[in-house]
Amino acid sequence: MQPTSNWLIMAISVAGAILGVELARRVLSRVGRKYALARHLVEHCTWATFAMAAVLACNIVFGPWMMGDTRQERALGESIDRVVGLLTIATVTWVIIGVTYALTDVILDRLVLVEGERNRRARRIMTQIALVRRIAAATIIVVALGAMLFSFPQVRALGAGLLASAGIAGAVVGIAAQPTIGNMLAGLQLAFSDALRLDDVVVVEEEWGRIEELTLTYVVLRLWDERRLVLPVSYFTQNPFENWTRHGSRVLAVVYLRVDWSVPVDELREELYAFIQESPLWDQKDWTLQVTDVLPNGLVELRGLMSAADSASAWDLKCDVREHLVKFVRENHPDALPRFRVETPESRAGVPWTSGRRVAATGTPGAAGRDDPGDA
Repeated sequence: MQPTSNWLIMAISVAGAILGVELARRVLSRVGRKYALARHLVEHCTWATFAMAAVLACNIVFGPWMMGDTRQERALGESIDRVVGLLTIATVTWVIIGVTYALTDVILDRLVLVEGERNRRARRIMTQIALVRRIAAATIIVVALGAMLFSFPQVRALGAGLLASAGIAGAVVGIAAQPTIGNMLAGLQLAFSDALRLDDVVVVEEEWGRIEELTLTYVVLRLWDERRLVLPVSYFTQNPFENWTRHGSRVLAVVYLRVDWSVPVDELREELYAFIQESPLWDQKDWTLQVTDVLPNGLVELRGLMSAADSASAWDLKCDVREHLVKFVRENHPDALPRFRVETPESRAGVPWTSGRRVAATGTPGAAGRDDPGDA
């Protein structure tokens, strides 16, 4: 058989394999409208399967008859055969990782829909699955790289020497990679100790945000203004941080008002309750309005407290309540707006104001000074 015909047969085999994968992809795409697994297999494995089909077709068709008759042709054929073998290992590994992610995505899709009291446990499982599949993918890649290396006879010959020096090499690598290994262990500790989960609301370095991504080496915090704060995993095991959703997603919203002593607290309390009853952000559980302090500047501090289902709702509820109470005080009790009192010698002596003029102790208008511009 002529070499040109041989290469033509290989090209036809590759094209046929790719066509078969494309047909399977179309079938899975239709089935994926009803079944999540089929949809995720198409999402994660399409390109990997195309590559594997093409390489496997080459590997199956490529035979001794492709080697040629001369020494140069046989050497070229052996090189091509080795490259095809390496590509086979790589593409099969790619497909295995894609299938792993597709299977776990089916579970994650169901966990995302969990709400209410079971949401915290669902997010914990999501975090653990995300980390475990990353570890599985890294392990599969390492095994695949080892298989590629041991496909070379020279590497297999060095195997005994490498195993003999594994203890020394392991110690050297362990010392050099101590920060990386520490981060990986910290990531596993966070995931399985339930200290941090995906979508947890945390405050780190005085920044409020949600855990968007949790890997073995770093954590991505999505801040309230859509910025991203990237921190090493070891930060959360060595530094304190606030976790607002550690035991549940409910959050208490707090509003402070600093007003004058003349504010009608009971009326303001009733207005707060009437307002939050009509708000869909309130979870119908906790609320209160109390006088919590008298400030050194002479103002009275009121604290309104309302509960919400999650931190996002609590923030919006807090802003709505603050805006409503400020409007209510301004329109109905302007005398209760914040004001600062200044004490003068005349006010300490009990001298009253009359028609805009200060009345001295003798009763003569203007005797204490010309305070009215009309006296000038």
